[in-house]
Amino acid sequence: MQLKKHKWGINRKALAAIIVFTLLINASMCVCGSYIFDRVIQRIYNERGYVVANIILKQIDHDKIAEYSKTWKADDYYDLMVDYLKYIQECSDAAYIYIGVPYEDKTIKYIYDSGSEIGFVDPIAASFDEVWNSFKNGKRPDSYLVRHSKYGFLTSSCLPVIDSMGNVVALLFVDTNMEIIQSTILKYLLNMCIVATFLLAIFCVLHWNYMNQNLIKPIMLIRKNVKQFSEDTSSIDNSLSTITTRDEVEDLAMAIGKMEKTIVEYIEDIKNITAEKERISAELNVATQIQADMLPSIFPPFPNRKEFDIFATMTPAKEVGGDFYDFFLIDDDHIALVMADVSGKGVPAALFMVIAKTLIKNRTLMGGELSPAQILMDVNDQLCENNKSDLFVTVWFAIIEISTGKGIAANAGHEHPVLKRKGGVFELQKYKHSPAVATMEGIRFREHEFILYPGDELFVYTDGVPEATNKENELFGDERLLYAMNNNPDVSAKEILGCVKNSIDDFVKDAPQFDDITMMCFVYSGDN
Repeated sequence: MQLKKHKWGINRKALAAIIVFTLLINASMCVCGSYIFDRVIQRIYNERGYVVANIILKQIDHDKIAEYSKTWKADDYYDLMVDYLKYIQECSDAAYIYIGVPYEDKTIKYIYDSGSEIGFVDPIAASFDEVWNSFKNGKRPDSYLVRHSKYGFLTSSCLPVIDSMGNVVALLFVDTNMEIIQSTILKYLLNMCIVATFLLAIFCVLHWNYMNQNLIKPIMLIRKNVKQFSEDTSSIDNSLSTITTRDEVEDLAMAIGKMEKTIVEYIEDIKNITAEKERISAELNVATQIQADMLPSIFPPFPNRKEFDIFATMTPAKEVGGDFYDFFLIDDDHIALVMADVSGKGVPAALFMVIAKTLIKNRTLMGGELSPAQILMDVNDQLCENNKSDLFVTVWFAIIEISTGKGIAANAGHEHPVLKRKGGVFELQKYKHSPAVATMEGIRFREHEFILYPGDELFVYTDGVPEATNKENELFGDERLLYAMNNNPDVSAKEILGCVKNSIDDFVKDAPQFDDITMMCFVYSGDN
């Protein structure tokens, strides 16, 4: 079982950071202060030793010291000097006062030492080079003579003793116990820690209170507000308006408040748009069904007529399309075939398609001369009236005499039909087109005659077939269309359309469909 990691909130993190920062400052102040104070105290005590040493040098006879450094014998003056030096040692709190002559073998021979007789020899515990340079040059050492020895942890003040002839005859040492310095530093450090801790504790409280009021509480309020808003985006909590820090935190709160308001408005707009889209989608579904119902969809459409077989399909690129096909009996011996494509896509094209289809069929069934050219001319004039959207429609329109197979066709800017003679192959029937219907008033359309023999097949379609595009932007084209049809020559009208549609799907694969795909196949059997 995996243990859940403990999560520290911003309150704990901020408080911990302030405490650690305070402790670090306190420790840094104490360390730096103690170091500086240590140097100062050492200098003070060392200088005090030199003051005592100078007093002694003014009171003792230097020439007698020179005599003692040669004879190493005490006399009455020596006893008086010993009493004087002991008195000075007691009054000055010096650890040791002594006079001696250093030698190059790093020893010192005492003229006077409170704990030994004249002439006593002892190793030099302090820095020999500094002591020796002081003796040879007749100057006090540049640095403190601090040493650990059998006599303790001491610092020495050292002055040369110079006789009346100007010769350095001995060195006077006044030693101060370092424990005094260390105890003074310890007291200072303790007092400094107490004062620093007190002051930094006050700083910690004040800083925490400031941080809590101006940063942590506003951030926690922002966090709470954002969390509540993420759980319920339908309403806005105005609690962020209470943040008045007059800095970037207030700006952040105002920005989040505005963002939440914008999001609520956006969500409301999305809801309205979604509802409107669903309504339009429902209406488009109805329109799709209405359009599908307007096209002949029951096959075979004329089960009692054995002279021909017909099948047609329309696959819109959108919910509704601009393509349409139609076929209907004008009388017992004449059938009309219509294949058309309205410019544009979607609802406008679908509405124009309904009008064009209705006008073509109604005008054809009105009677009179069965002329596709005349019928399209009359429909063209009607469609041009109030055509403010400038839509037009390409139409292939044919009337076939069922008993004889004779037909008349008019092609108003539409695709070339495909014809297959019995026992032959499907081939494009190319001829000059007339302009599309509804491009301008007064157009006269061409028409041409053709004849179908028993076993012939006629295939018409819209440009969505040859212009079907794959992901490489290649067009399906006329060659692939003819190959798909000729690859299965002896099948029914329905099966021909299925072969073409399957071939298009295999070619296009996952590429989107940009245009309506509409096809119709008419197989003429004649009087059997």
